[in-house]
Amino acid sequence: MARSDRLFRLLQALRTLPSPVTAARLAEETGVSLRSLYRDIDSLRAAGAVIDGERGFGYRLTEDIALPPQTFTRLEIEALVLGLAEVQHMGEPDLAAAARAVLSKITATLPDRLQRQALHAVSQVYRFDKRDPPPVDVSLLREASWQERAVVIGYVDAGGQRTDRQVLPLAIVYLERVLVLLAWCCLREGYRKFRVDRIVDFSMTEESFRPRRVPMLREFIAYLNAGAPETSKMKLSGQ
Repeated sequence: MARSDRLFRLLQALRTLPSPVTAARLAEETGVSLRSLYRDIDSLRAAGAVIDGERGFGYRLTEDIALPPQTFTRLEIEALVLGLAEVQHMGEPDLAAAARAVLSKITATLPDRLQRQALHAVSQVYRFDKRDPPPVDVSLLREASWQERAVVIGYVDAGGQRTDRQVLPLAIVYLERVLVLLAWCCLREGYRKFRVDRIVDFSMTEESFRPRRVPMLREFIAYLNAGAPETSKMKLSGQ
């Protein structure tokens, strides 16, 4: 493993593992000896990372060289913690892990006072029921949407009837109980909503619909909003 990759993995471990984290745990996480780990910590410190701790007591990243310093109000911190906690509850494993990593990265760039506010936020999320895992890999559906590639899905409707159809995946919507795929259905030649828990299998094709995803998604959302009450209207992220 290249040394730069090793240092990146060490930074990521310091961001995500509960602090203070022992040298032995960091060495295990990064796959190096304790001697190499101590040298890597010294290298990160020389590069500008502020890492509290020492041998025998554990380490804590208090200023991350890879990220610019962040300043948030207390309410903004509460919103970040609440939103990322919600993603951890509702997302599939890859997305939940990403939310944890984002929170760790942001927290590492905060001054001590704001770090304490983030670690002990007033706003919390709890769900009595966990979402059942979908039968297909949602990360692959997301990848197809990112790549703007058509996919072929096997879909079972509410009556138990299966159809195989090619669709253009536009977005994945996280509802309270289920995930919904917004897509253009090539079979029906129109926009459709597919419950992800009813997609029994799918495969990505080589057919690209780039760069049409965003315009199509805007059109679909406008169509959905046309007859929806104001409280139910959808928005694109960033709008």
